[in-house]
Order: sequence, then C-alpha cells, then structure tokens
Amino acid sequence: MPAYVIANLQAADPHPEIAEYMERITATFEPYGGRFLVHGPGRHEVKEGGWTGDIVMIGFPGLAEARAWWDSPAYQEIAPLRSRHIEGDIILVEGVAEDYDPTHLAGKIRAAAPAE
Repeated sequence: MPAYVIANLQAADPHPEIAEYMERITATFEPYGGRFLVHGPGRHEVKEGGWTGDIVMIGFPGLAEARAWWDSPAYQEIAPLRSRHIEGDIILVEGVAEDYDPTHLAGKIRAAAPAE
C-alpha cells in the first residue's frame, strides 16, 4: 500500500536554516522512493473546519519506506533545521489500494450501530 507523510506546518519567519532544510530534504527521501505530492504554501480551500498553515505531503511506496526515511540518519540530521523554526503536526499514514471500496467498512459500522 502506498504511504504518505502529511504535515500541517505553521508559517515561520524566514531563516537560513529553513532554506538549508528545503535544499537538503529531497535527497533524504529519494533513496526510499519518496516524492513531494504537495508542498505548501500552495493554494488550498478549507471546506469544513479550520486549517491554518501550509500543507506538505510526501508519497512513499509503503509505510516501511516512510518510516525508514523518517528514522534515517540523513533526515534526522536535518530535521532540527525545520523544527527549531516551524511548528506543526506531522503524521505518517498508510494509503489504500486502488480498488478500495468503503462499503465493507460501512457494513461493519451498520452492524455495530444501535438500532433506530
């Protein structure tokens, strides 16, 4: 299954360390098959709830590759360049197969729900 690293990062004042992080990050995920899918501050529309900050999304072939990238010495070396200056939330999440159909999950929910 594909996997994704999704970040909701808050705006930060420009800093040379942020520029260095951005210059170096791509080389850290390429060995794991990663690539940018979204790299804010792109235009986005909030349809429900609230969403502040920039969106970053990196795709990987699987969760093992995403974890290996996150834990890699190459990424851990540059991560402080970002985290010292930008606050945010970052998750690793497994995707679904191309033929995914949510109806099986709907059936489980319907069976567990109280009768009306």
